[in-house]
Amino acid sequence: MNKEEAIQKLKVIVKPYVKDEAALENINENTDFINDLNINSANLVDVILDVEEVFDIEIDADSMEKMRDVKSALAVIEEKLSAK
Repeated sequence: MNKEEAIQKLKVIVKPYVKDEAALENINENTDFINDLNINSANLVDVILDVEEVFDIEIDADSMEKMRDVKSALAVIEEKLSAK
């Protein structure tokens, strides 16, 4: 899976939690989940649970802390997929 495919999957995952639809349309590596997409911290946990399900990975607490933006989320996903 390439980066663009992963970003598109993330876009689908976060869509139900996003308050700013315009920001979602412009999602890229630098998009911050909380500041740019206005996803609250409780919903961010839901996003991470959905990421685990979609990508069939387990995300530990340390990795969860890192997942504040698209770029770091992709890095965690890639790391977990390569460890399988």
